[in-house]
Amino acid sequence: MVKPSQQKDAEPTIYVIDDDDGMRNALHMLLSTVGYKTAVFALPGEFLAQFKPDTPGCLVLDIRMPGMSGLELQQQLNRTGSMLPIIFITGHGDVPMAVQAMKEGAFEFIQKPFRDQDLLDHINHALKQDAENRHTVARHADVSRRVGTLTPRERQVMNLVVEGAANKVIAIDLGLSERTVEIHRAKVMEKMGARSVAHLVKLQLTLTDA
Repeated sequence: MVKPSQQKDAEPTIYVIDDDDGMRNALHMLLSTVGYKTAVFALPGEFLAQFKPDTPGCLVLDIRMPGMSGLELQQQLNRTGSMLPIIFITGHGDVPMAVQAMKEGAFEFIQKPFRDQDLLDHINHALKQDAENRHTVARHADVSRRVGTLTPRERQVMNLVVEGAANKVIAIDLGLSERTVEIHRAKVMEKMGARSVAHLVKLQLTLTDA
């Protein structure tokens, strides 16, 4: 059996939503057996009442349910900006709906009947993707916070440094002395926590690539 991947932060939760009691209980037993923290729900409304977006994990979701369907729940989560990876469980006749779910950003879909190991593999991959996504968001927020500590002049200096301009060129462009540019440059490196110009460039790319 695949073991849950190790997380440095909060323990991920595997959410399961399926209106079929037998399937829901079987999935709960399977996931608990391999050590996953699980939360199971019969209907999407029950899940929404308890879901905390900041909690890492993934969602194993039946695509056909009474009331709100799995696809409708996915669309609602998308509207809130949720990054929770969704693995849809589908029947043979649900493939067109599953294709639509993939277009809406679903992580994967798996058809019934399925092998336990196949589901566990998908979950492991989903958890890895979720961890990467959350790291990227946190990194972006951290760099944005650092940029927010810069003065307008320091931002100008940083932008020119990132473009590869020498201190002498920056001084001419901004109408400053080279010594003043050196001071601003040192402040930029300190506030941004940059070890080198290359590192500073990488930090700025974190914002433009997000």
